[in-house]
Amino acid sequence: MEKLKILLAKGRIYESVYSLLSDVGISIYLPDRTYFPVTNQDDLAFQVVKPQITSALLASGKADLGFSGKDWVYENGVQDKVEEIMDLGFDPVRIVAAIPENSEFDSICKNPVTIATEYQNLSARWLEQKNIRGTIFRTWGTSEGFVQPEENSIAQILIDNTSTGSSLKANRLKIVDTLMESSTRMYASRSAMADPEKKRKILELKMLFETVLNARSRVMLEMNVTQEKFEALVEGLPSMRSPTVSPLFGGNGYAIKVAVKKSDVPTLLPKLQALGATDIVEYELRKVMI
Repeated sequence: MEKLKILLAKGRIYESVYSLLSDVGISIYLPDRTYFPVTNQDDLAFQVVKPQITSALLASGKADLGFSGKDWVYENGVQDKVEEIMDLGFDPVRIVAAIPENSEFDSICKNPVTIATEYQNLSARWLEQKNIRGTIFRTWGTSEGFVQPEENSIAQILIDNTSTGSSLKANRLKIVDTLMESSTRMYASRSAMADPEKKRKILELKMLFETVLNARSRVMLEMNVTQEKFEALVEGLPSMRSPTVSPLFGGNGYAIKVAVKKSDVPTLLPKLQALGATDIVEYELRKVMI
């Protein structure tokens, strides 16, 4: 089989995907001054690129698979030329429009505006949708400093991504609109999905990623319970399916295993103890196939 060509984006996406690949058993090592990581998989070939161009390369058939924020797929206008395989949920952000906190949006938009942004195409479409006259000032990296309350500010509106909004607040900016929500997703080229062997490998990777992501959100709980309290305890258990139950040596009760959401554990442990559970043990899961 021809090697599956996979694009890894620099920065935060690289770190998140690197960890995910490692957890499914795919190791990669990036030698200094190169863009082609070495891997332990003979049928995979990796290349590191800028996150802004990953989706464009997939759309043109230069690679088979890649990881990109949804925002850059739409910024590049290739949402209909690539296939979204799965949302990994990493680095969730909103693409927002923001103005100085002491300004009014309607007042600003009475006159032609300048937008400071990395997202030229998303911003142009937003101007058209809002019927606002304006121009776009292309920025690289941090953009908040270009939008200030002073009359001689370079730009009057900022369009940028934000996760918590703290950076905007620190720069005395307020959000006036949300253009879209984004997160890191796995995308494939149309040509790769038309190739049966490549499609099979892509879907296998998806399955492996799902098992790890399922495991990251869950833990396994083990506990013991007497025969008298068994029924009440089992009825109070959340479970992905049914709990695993084994009789204890000597017939003095049961050992129970159950996979639960991590977020449920703080409220669940006191409840289990009240229902009669003893010797409760919690441990991490590596892979969960549902």
